[in-house]
Amino acid sequence: MRTVEWHEGRVRMIDQRKLPWELVVNQYDNYADVAHAITDMVVRGAPAIGAAAAFGMALAAQQFDATNRPELERYLEEAAAVLKSARPTAVNLAWAVDRQLRVVRDESWQRVEDIRKELLRSAQRIADEDVAINQRMASYGAALVEDGMTILHHCNTGALATVDWGTALGVIRTAHEQGKRIHVLLDETRPRLQGARLSAWELEQAGIPFDIIVDGAAGHFMRTGEVDIVFVGSDRTAANGDVANKIGTYGVAVLARENGIPFYPVVPTSTVDLSLASGDEIPIEERSPDEVRSPFNLAIAPEHYPARNPAFDVTPHRYVTGIVTENGIAYPPFDVNLARAVRGELLQPPPGEQWSAPPRAYGEPPAEHTPDEERTIVAPGQRSLFDEMEW
Repeated sequence: MRTVEWHEGRVRMIDQRKLPWELVVNQYDNYADVAHAITDMVVRGAPAIGAAAAFGMALAAQQFDATNRPELERYLEEAAAVLKSARPTAVNLAWAVDRQLRVVRDESWQRVEDIRKELLRSAQRIADEDVAINQRMASYGAALVEDGMTILHHCNTGALATVDWGTALGVIRTAHEQGKRIHVLLDETRPRLQGARLSAWELEQAGIPFDIIVDGAAGHFMRTGEVDIVFVGSDRTAANGDVANKIGTYGVAVLARENGIPFYPVVPTSTVDLSLASGDEIPIEERSPDEVRSPFNLAIAPEHYPARNPAFDVTPHRYVTGIVTENGIAYPPFDVNLARAVRGELLQPPPGEQWSAPPRAYGEPPAEHTPDEERTIVAPGQRSLFDEMEW
């Protein structure tokens, strides 16, 4: 199975709160429960949240016994608002819900049953596209990894954070499957320990050597020459290349810059929000202080101690070496090259391929596309993290 998927009329997803101690799969038959699962971090990671919300919209259409199109549209507008409010920072959530709303508002679908079917087809396309996009990003990012490198990684960006394969951890898995001898340092990622729990679990499944380190140790390993490159994910990236990601990412980026280490977020273009000029406009979710005082119900501070718990921070683009997308690696100026990637332009040829014609300069009129140029490129020999697991 995938991290999140449609199964026999329900949305099912791996309960990431239980890993690595238990592998539990939850099933939902109500869109409001899907929204709660997103808020409660049963499912997390921007691409996975987007797919879950898309399936949540399909579920809402199935569960409501509408007799006509306007009645169903009103109900789905309400469902969309609930799903969008589940977590504010990850742009994929709103992106996926808005994509489903375009189906709802498309007047070519007049029958209620046709809308239901198309919403499910659209959600499945979003999920399938995510896997293909991740594999394309992984091939670009893996080209940055040399044999023998030690990679620092923050939070979890693997198959669990997406529908399958992963963003930054997908790069690491691809480099490993290419035969490169790599080692990964995993920030534990307080307070929910996505690095120590989830990334370590994924790397163990894939047979990739790793060490878990406390978040505060990243600078030590960089200064002592034990880190060669940093890969992270993103929950929303602004037009200028500012990157919102799991809390602690900003500090990692500053330390990498100080120590001359390349810092690459791995970001599908669906996570790039060109409507925001800079990261200053990205809403930052602040979660319950209980996650800080009592992580996993283990009290480490008295209840009456005040605590703050921002879930994300923003890394200014000046600390970013390049941004890996499914259409190539965007380098500065990010405002130009991210926009090109979002439009679907290839910034570099896929690894192992050459331009069929010289790349055009920015601003030149595009040549006519051929179907062959628009094909989805998937690296050969890649398999799902979950292929050989027993459920």
